[in-house]
Amino acid sequence: MAEEYESGGILMKWGNGRERNKELLSLNRRRFLSLSGIFGLSLVSCKPTIFMASAEKEGKMTYQAKDYNRLLGMEGFSDTLLKNHFTLYQGYVTNTNKLMDALSQLLKDGKTGTTEYAELKRRLGWEFNGMRLHEYYFENLGGKGGINKAGKLFQKLVESFGSYEAWEKDFKGTGAMRGIGWVVLYQDVLSGKFINFWINEHDVGHPAGGMPILIMDVFEHAFMIDYGLKRADYIETFFRNINWAEVEKRLLLHKG
Repeated sequence: MAEEYESGGILMKWGNGRERNKELLSLNRRRFLSLSGIFGLSLVSCKPTIFMASAEKEGKMTYQAKDYNRLLGMEGFSDTLLKNHFTLYQGYVTNTNKLMDALSQLLKDGKTGTTEYAELKRRLGWEFNGMRLHEYYFENLGGKGGINKAGKLFQKLVESFGSYEAWEKDFKGTGAMRGIGWVVLYQDVLSGKFINFWINEHDVGHPAGGMPILIMDVFEHAFMIDYGLKRADYIETFFRNINWAEVEKRLLLHKG
């Protein structure tokens, strides 16, 4: 009898024996929000730690979910919203590990030419980026105060946009666009210049050779529990909580 595991939008069916049947299902955003409290229900929160006993016993865990409880109590973000967001992030970590394990087994079995391998390989980028983008996002939150005007980042933004205010207007304007996704300030590793990009999906729209500097999540789950449809208010709150010291560390300083 097959066992089923569901996390972060993927239903994994593990059959008896070596063959595994995996059905990849996209997480319906409306369903997530309904579970999170938008439509009257609440999601049971849990600590941002992943427990995968079987994988741990076999020594197959590749990535561990990080603990972002330090963000609880952050101005403008309810603990309910943050805990639900942490839970969603944990799902991406879990699914990244499952996919990498499954792909590794298919490789060992000489099944790289199968449709199963192809579809899992395509899915890996979405799950992995969902994991990593959330880590960048949570880690560039929790700060107080504005950007250091004497710092390297401020200088580079002025060089690329003419002024800090012009960069901020462009970044916020990108985040206010209709649609769901991410806003990412990228530094071009070749030119050293900075560009704000709209990322429609976790694995779509990232510039080749770009280093992510500042990440803002504008999927509904990042703000609707607290702000409903008032995305602009969420963006203002995001800016009040940027950890500029962390963002500054991501610069490619060797580019001058």
